[in-house]
Amino acid sequence: MAVVLVMTLCFFAVTASAQLPSQDILALLEFKKGVKHDPTGYILDSWNEESIDFNGCPSSWNGIVCNGANVAGVVLDNLDITADADLGVFTNLTMLLKLSMANNSISGVLPSNVAEFRSLKYLDISNNLFSGGIADDIGMLKSLQNLSLAGNNFSGPLPHSIGDLTSIQSLDLSRNSLSGPLPSTLTNLRSLVLLDLSFNSFTRRILTGFEQIQTLEVLDLSWNHMEGGIDWTFLIESNAVHVDLSGNSLISLSPKELKFLADISETLKYLNLSNNQLSGSLIEGSGLPTFGSLKVLDLSDNQLSGELPGFEYVYDLEVLRLGNNGFSGFVPNGLLKEDTLVISELDLSANNLSGHIGMITSTTLQILNLSSNAISGELPLLTGSCTVLDLSKNQFTGNLTVIAKWGNDVEFIDLSHNQLTGPFPEITSQFLRLNHLNLSHNLLVDSLPSSLSQYPKLAVLDLSFNQFSGPILTDLLTSPTLQELHLQDNLLEGSLLLSRSQASERRSNLQVLDLSGNHFNGTLPDNFSNLTGLQVLDIAGNNFSGPLPRALAQLISVIFLDLSANHFTGPLPENLPNTLVGFNVSFNDLSGIVPVNLRKFPDSAFHPGNSRLLLPGVPPGSGNSLTGKSNQKPTRTILKAVIIATCVAAVVILILLVIMVYYRRISQKSQSDEISSKDFQRGSLPYVGGNKGLETGGPLAVAADDLITPKKGSSEIISSDEKLATVGGFSPSKTSHFSWSPDSGDSYTAENLGRLDVHSPDRLAGDLYFLDDTITLSPEELSKAPAEVLGRSSHGTSYKATLDSGVLLTVKWLREGVAKPKKEFAKEAKKFANIRHPNVVGLRGYYWGPTQHEKLILSDYISPGSLASFLYDRPGRKGPPLTWPQRLKIAVDVARGLNYLHFDRAVPHGNLKATNILLDGLDLNARVADYCLHRLMTQAGTIEQILDSGVLGYRAPELAASKKPSPSFKTDVYAFGVMLLELLTGRCAGDVVPGEEGGVDLTDWVRLRVAEGRGSDCLDSAMAPETATPAASKGMKDVLGIALRCIRPVSERPGIKTVYEDLSSI
Repeated sequence: MAVVLVMTLCFFAVTASAQLPSQDILALLEFKKGVKHDPTGYILDSWNEESIDFNGCPSSWNGIVCNGANVAGVVLDNLDITADADLGVFTNLTMLLKLSMANNSISGVLPSNVAEFRSLKYLDISNNLFSGGIADDIGMLKSLQNLSLAGNNFSGPLPHSIGDLTSIQSLDLSRNSLSGPLPSTLTNLRSLVLLDLSFNSFTRRILTGFEQIQTLEVLDLSWNHMEGGIDWTFLIESNAVHVDLSGNSLISLSPKELKFLADISETLKYLNLSNNQLSGSLIEGSGLPTFGSLKVLDLSDNQLSGELPGFEYVYDLEVLRLGNNGFSGFVPNGLLKEDTLVISELDLSANNLSGHIGMITSTTLQILNLSSNAISGELPLLTGSCTVLDLSKNQFTGNLTVIAKWGNDVEFIDLSHNQLTGPFPEITSQFLRLNHLNLSHNLLVDSLPSSLSQYPKLAVLDLSFNQFSGPILTDLLTSPTLQELHLQDNLLEGSLLLSRSQASERRSNLQVLDLSGNHFNGTLPDNFSNLTGLQVLDIAGNNFSGPLPRALAQLISVIFLDLSANHFTGPLPENLPNTLVGFNVSFNDLSGIVPVNLRKFPDSAFHPGNSRLLLPGVPPGSGNSLTGKSNQKPTRTILKAVIIATCVAAVVILILLVIMVYYRRISQKSQSDEISSKDFQRGSLPYVGGNKGLETGGPLAVAADDLITPKKGSSEIISSDEKLATVGGFSPSKTSHFSWSPDSGDSYTAENLGRLDVHSPDRLAGDLYFLDDTITLSPEELSKAPAEVLGRSSHGTSYKATLDSGVLLTVKWLREGVAKPKKEFAKEAKKFANIRHPNVVGLRGYYWGPTQHEKLILSDYISPGSLASFLYDRPGRKGPPLTWPQRLKIAVDVARGLNYLHFDRAVPHGNLKATNILLDGLDLNARVADYCLHRLMTQAGTIEQILDSGVLGYRAPELAASKKPSPSFKTDVYAFGVMLLELLTGRCAGDVVPGEEGGVDLTDWVRLRVAEGRGSDCLDSAMAPETATPAASKGMKDVLGIALRCIRPVSERPGIKTVYEDLSSI
């Protein structure tokens, strides 16, 4: 009996031991314990003991790849998981080949026993919250081929053992806080293909010997703190294709060392050495046979000097950027003439180039920036395919007759700040595509010719600060395309008479009109109010007279109105728009009582002048006299004499003070007319407006209520919570399209609405926090930065701010109540650090003020505008309709940007729409903006954002059905699909499309047409000529199919990676 009992117990013991989980399963369950948040249940709902196969690998678990009875791979990418991870538990997976958990919120450190990953070939924990140092025994991973620790918080030096990774092919440690010198052992990695150490804090010299790595194709050491010289041996002998050393402190060890550019490797296509401290000449003499096979060479923002070489044999170079250096001598003719060169972009701005340019005949050159040099002579002949021509801030002389021979392809012309003379020619090129013409600050004379009103696409015309005379060209006032007209400070005269037919037959699109500082006279006509789109009207410093027409109240869009320094009489019109933010009628002869809705403006908006105009609450005449009158009656003659003498002295002193103030203002105005930056490619040519002196009526006043009192939920374009002060003046920048334009899908947006200079250093009394070290400034500097209103969204209002350094930023002033508490806000904001991608707008920092409504987000400023402003067929559209290749490129760019956010950063965008897709530069490189703001907002703010996207047509159905909606990767894909439909149809997603079945939204309209076999009827008619091309027609149909897949139910919707790959293959 005892024997039987013993045998029975042994049997049960063996059976029990056979049911114990394997070592691999126990390791995975241990990792699961650290998971705090798993929104999709990918781990928590799948990794459970009920589904375990005790005899082998848990192949039914999500993310687990098995090889027989062992775990070979753990793949947990892009799941938005929050966890405290002990990576050391995975060392128990003895056959593990791949460990990938990129784009999550997993924290932890590299385990001290990292060497025990003996079989590991692929390790990717990029874009998480890992920290600490990199273990010294990292080099023990002899099988490792791919290592990505990018986008974390690793710090400290890079261990020398990194050179023992003998099998490594891709090593990405970018976007961390690693520091110290690069270990010399890096050059031992003889299988390396990609090495990315960018955006860290590495110091000292760049290693020599990288050329010994014959497999190396990509080397990116940009934006570190490296010093010393360039390793020319590497550039000459290596097989690299892409080398980026920009943003360091590299110097030239010899003034002639750049001659080695002639000998660089034939494999090298991209070389970026910009933003360093390189000096010396680009090349000695003219012996430059070639730049190898380079396609892009960027040497901008250095300290180079000397003359430029001839560039006769640079057959492959497409982009050459040499701006912001000290080059002198002549512009090489070979770069500008039709020849064998294929250069499409040339930037030589902000140098010391001189001489004369006779002709620009290149058939490949599209963007030419020669601004801010000392080039002289007459204007050149332009016969090539150039679309952007910037010759501003030079010393060109002569007249404008040559422009009659310029080609019709040009879209942007800036000839401002030269010494051009004579009249504007009556006969010019047709300029069928011309969008922007700036001739300001020259010596042009005579009357305005009718040819100016015949350019079919002209949106911005600046003829200010010249000597034009005669009457205004009234056709300009009623132009259907012109958005900005700047004629200030000329000698124009006569009255403003719009014929009834002009005012009624042609719908004006004018939004900025500046006629100040001329000699106009007469009364303002009643039908002047037909310019209903006006947002800025400045007629100060003229000779207008008579009463102000009541029809001014019909200028329903006006924000800034300056009528000062004229001879207007009578009362102020009642019911002027409440949208007014800037207002000035001083130095007139108005009378009566100031209307109630204008009493928010200070007394300086009405006085001096207007002695019979009463502003309730201000003593009569308080602002109308420079001297007071004594009511005391003297009792003695001597006392009378003393009083008279004292008064005379006081009057003399006051007159002297007025003269001093006057000339000081004139001086400030002349200084303020200078343009602060020299680089068109960065959109950095802002106008710093000065206050107008007494002769033009003083500075335009801004209502105190609009500066201080917050109006939560206001629908005004510029609301009171923006807290920006005095309006200084207006002038278009290079990217200025002051307009409502379709830039806004959720509000009436206006770029360059006006100058709003914050002069009070205590306006911003809180703290600035930066997400990287690319910019540094104080709250005081930010508060003083000139700013221009860009527009409004559900989060708040955005401004373009120009720093003293010339850097341009977009500043989003968040509405009160939408931001999370400071601790949570800061934690989430840190996750945005080092987000750098060519299709994503970079976030630079944030400001946290002492009050609830002082929350600002700083990001890069992108111009010329949003996708909406280029796509929708509405008044104010920028440029001609987008071509099919442009639309396809934009779609691919946006998909690439979303793919980066989803996979490299593990965050959904959350607010994708056409107004948040910004087009950068003349090639319209698309970049997504306003991403991940839901992470910084309260739940109420997030819900409001989602409701807003629903009104605009971008909200996924599952968000509408959820009680607590939250953006996700799949809702991004839905919004992207809607955006694709907008690109294909040219329609706005928020519009109701009429049809036989009644009004439907865009997505339903397209679905119905496709179901009926009429999908081609949905395509934008502007692309009709291109649909005749079989390749283009097929591409449109393919994109339509992708769009329809993106707006399927969530369970059938593809991921953005698949969408990006499909678009890229078209």
